Amino acid sequence: MFTAEMIASLNELETSLYNYICKNEDKVAYMRIRELADETHVSTSTILRFCRKLNCEGFSEFKTKIKLHLEETKKTTIKSVEHSVLEFFDRISQGNIDENIKKAAHLVAESNNVLFIGTGSSGIMAEYGARYFSSVGKFSMYINDPYFPIHAKLLSNSVAVALSVSGETPVIITHINQLKEQGIKVISITNSKYSTISKISDINIPYYVTEERFETSLGKNTCYETEEQFKYSDITTQVPVVYILESIAREIYKLKG
Repeated sequence: MFTAEMIASLNELETSLYNYICKNEDKVAYMRIRELADETHVSTSTILRFCRKLNCEGFSEFKTKIKLHLEETKKTTIKSVEHSVLEFFDRISQGNIDENIKKAAHLVAESNNVLFIGTGSSGIMAEYGARYFSSVGKFSMYINDPYFPIHAKLLSNSVAVALSVSGETPVIITHINQLKEQGIKVISITNSKYSTISKISDINIPYYVTEERFETSLGKNTCYETEEQFKYSDITTQVPVVYILESIAREIYKLKG
């Protein structure tokens, strides 16, 4: 509802009104203008000027915007972990994930080095994968900088493992392109085989679970909606990724034996 520019334009009285609204959005959405004026100790004229600064013709339109804002930011219902995990295992029992895992394992086993890339929660999984692969004897490293200098001579016969839930992460797509230009094979683990990252990979292992994302802000009652302070949180389960990474690593270990 409120942008940084709008807040900066408020005078002292309007700022006190803004602070009250931020703390009482549910209440203000159903108040009359006189009730709000009495609660905040400002005149109705001040409230109307405040509304106009928010590009509202009057108090009624302002209340409508508050109600829409409250509806949009309503807390999302989160599925149980059991539901997400069972959903994954039910699907892999009907698919060819084992075949793709074996293909990925053979590609990694024949390589000299493994590079893991990912951001956010996928970045954490990438770091975990690098540690796990190294534990079974395949030297691996995690790179979280898409502009990390890559020299083909040092990375000859290497494989990259790219992790992304959406498969559309721009920095990962850029990174994959750089790796492919150096002749490095790419294995991707994504939630869908129809994403950009899936399509440009040599091997893709999709896991198909329902993506769970919701809008979240810095504070419980914040009124900011700037790009910096209002964003999506991705809480899609990473259990399938752990399963796939460990399955590939264990397959590699068998091939070495």
